Order: sequence, then C-alpha cells, then structure tokens
Amino acid sequence: MLPLPYCKEAQCSRKCPAPHLTRSHIIVVAMWRAKEADCACMKTNALSLILISLVTAALLLQPAQAVVPPPDGGYPGGNTAEGTGALLGLGVNGFNNTAIGFMSLRNNTQGDANTAVGAGALFSNRGEGQNTATGAGALFNNFGANNTANGAFALYTNGLGSGNTAMGSTALYSNRTAFANTAIGYGALFNNTGEDFALGAGNTAIGFEALYNNTTGNSNIALGGYAGWNRTTGDFNIDIGNEGVAGESNTIRIGDDSVHGATFIAGISGATASGGAAVFVDSLGKLGTMTSSARFKENIQPMGSASEAILLLRPVTFRYKTELDPKGIPQFGLVAEDVDRVNPELIVRDAQGAPQTVRYEQINAMLLNEFLKARRQIDAQQKQIDALTAGLQKVSAQLAAASPSLADSR
Repeated sequence: MLPLPYCKEAQCSRKCPAPHLTRSHIIVVAMWRAKEADCACMKTNALSLILISLVTAALLLQPAQAVVPPPDGGYPGGNTAEGTGALLGLGVNGFNNTAIGFMSLRNNTQGDANTAVGAGALFSNRGEGQNTATGAGALFNNFGANNTANGAFALYTNGLGSGNTAMGSTALYSNRTAFANTAIGYGALFNNTGEDFALGAGNTAIGFEALYNNTTGNSNIALGGYAGWNRTTGDFNIDIGNEGVAGESNTIRIGDDSVHGATFIAGISGATASGGAAVFVDSLGKLGTMTSSARFKENIQPMGSASEAILLLRPVTFRYKTELDPKGIPQFGLVAEDVDRVNPELIVRDAQGAPQTVRYEQINAMLLNEFLKARRQIDAQQKQIDALTAGLQKVSAQLAAASPSLADSR
C-alpha cells in the first residue's frame, strides 16, 4: 500500500487527495491524476505524470517470475550440486565443492574446494582437493590435487598426478602420476603417462598436439602446432615450430627447413662480441662454434704437404645473383665446385650432397702452414746467402791484401 503525496505548491488552491492504492488501482489513479492536472502546480507536469504512472503500472502488474524448479539451496559444508548423481558420494568432511553435471564429482567423499562442470567431470575424485574440471570427462579418474582441466576428457586418465594444467579437448589425456605439466591445445601431451612421479614431469606444450607422443620425457618445451610431436623420452628439449627428434635430449630446434628459408634475429648485426668464437652452421642447420682444444681431438699430425692443395685453387671476384644480393656488392673468394675438384674435404655440402660453400677457416690454416714452410725455406736460403756473402767477402779481402805484391812482381 503506497500513499499518494499531497501537492505541496504554495499557489495551489486545494490539496490533492492521496487515496491508498493497490496494484489494481494504479491505472485508475493515473487517469485521475491526469484529470486533476488543472491544478496550477500540476498543469505543466500532467503529461509526465501520466507516462510515469503508466510505466509503473505496467511493471507492477507483471506476473512474478521464478525459475522452475526453484533453486535447491546449498548443501552442508558450502557444497553445491546440480545434476543426476552429482556429489552423490559426499560424506561429512567435504567442503566448498561445486558439481554441475551428470555424475560430476560422483565419488567425492571428503575432498575440498573442487569444481566440476560437465558430465562425469572429476567422477572418481575422492579425498583430493583444489581441482577444477570443466568439460565432459575432464579429470574423470583423478586422485591428485591442484589440477586444472578445461576441455572434454582433458586429464581424463590422471591418477595421482598433481599440479597439472590441461586446456583443450584430450589435453594430457593419458597422464597418470606425472606432475607440473602444462598442456594447452587439442591433444597436447596426449600420451604423457608419467609411469612414476619422476617421469613425464615439468613439460610445457602449447599448440595442436604439441608433444603429443611424449611419454616419460621431462622438462620439455614445445610451442606451435605439432611442435615436439616426435619426442618420446628425451629431456630438456625446446621445440618451436619443429616436430623434434625421438629420444633426443638437451637440444633446441626452431623452425622447419621444409618451410622456412630465411632467419632474421635482431640485436646481432652491429653488436660487438669481443673475444668470442665464430658461429658455424652445418648442412642440417646445427649451430655451433669450432673447438680447438686437444681434449676434443685425436690423431693429431703435422700438416706437411697436405696444405699444398691450396696452391691449385683459383681465387675469383664475383657478385651474388640479384635475388640473393640486390645491391650487387663485389665479392672475393672461391667457387665451391672448383675447390671440390681440388680437395673435396674443403667443401660444405647441402642436404642433397651438392657443393654449397667453402670451408674458408680450413684454408686459413693451410695458408698458415704454407706460409711457415715458405718462411723456413726463406730462412734456409738466407743462411746460404749469408754464408756465400761471407765467403766472397773473405776472398775479396784476400785479393785486396795480395794486390801490392802482384804489382811489384810486374
């Protein structure tokens, strides 16, 4: 019951009545107010009053709405369950669990702070806590804690594994006991089993079926669709846009040589690395520096005459083709095919075995050997010259000493 207020304008000659209204009276009151609008204070507001009253009437006359069936309300211990069999096995010790969906958290007896949304999500969970499963069958067999699964059948097989995050349908599907894995993408780390707690742990896979076949490998990182797909048991690998190699460990692979033909990395050109070593690339794309310590070598022998092959090489000047060097900068060097005919060991070949470039760093060592040989020869010749010069000087001195006696004899 809402009393209608009196008109409070001083110039009003009368007081407007304010009958007590029920919902059924609202429309009548609206019409009555319009009729009473000849009151000096209300003439200017008559239209506004009519509109406001009609809107109010429409709202008040709406039938009351409610969800059907009405909300169940909370269960003891701050637990919430909706769906057939949801949280059906909960005992007196489980707190703050939320189960929404057919058989979600069905067997949970005393686990706390679990959230399951989807048919069969966290179905087998019993006493473990702080798991979140969103999607049908997510974390279905879970016995671990602190896992997050978002996607149908994500972490489906997880047993005692804890601290795992799976986002995407069937991500970390086969995981059993491994911990601290992160899989984002459909089928990421699908076969990661982790047969015991020390295997298959600490992996990160982001992308469609990334690290799909990894079973017991640890601390691997894969980024991109199918990245690390071939990995099985290796540890500490990083694959970015590369499918990786089975059983390999401690290796970084970036890109795929079947689709990537150029690499641009900022912060290298023009940046001085004083005292460093030159970086080399083999025909498979492996990067590395040349080691020179004796502890890395075997069968060390003097070079001898092996370096004489460089005396047959033909240095040339040239320019690279326009598609390789649009600026056409003059170059000085050798032609790989020419060097191959002289000494095949001085050639770097491509994946198909064709000559690609010259091992100029090896030629430098051969040049040094030839230089030292020439220097030794020059030194030996210089000694001979010095000896001959000394002999000539002695003969000249003897001739000079004998000159007066020769003159007297004449």
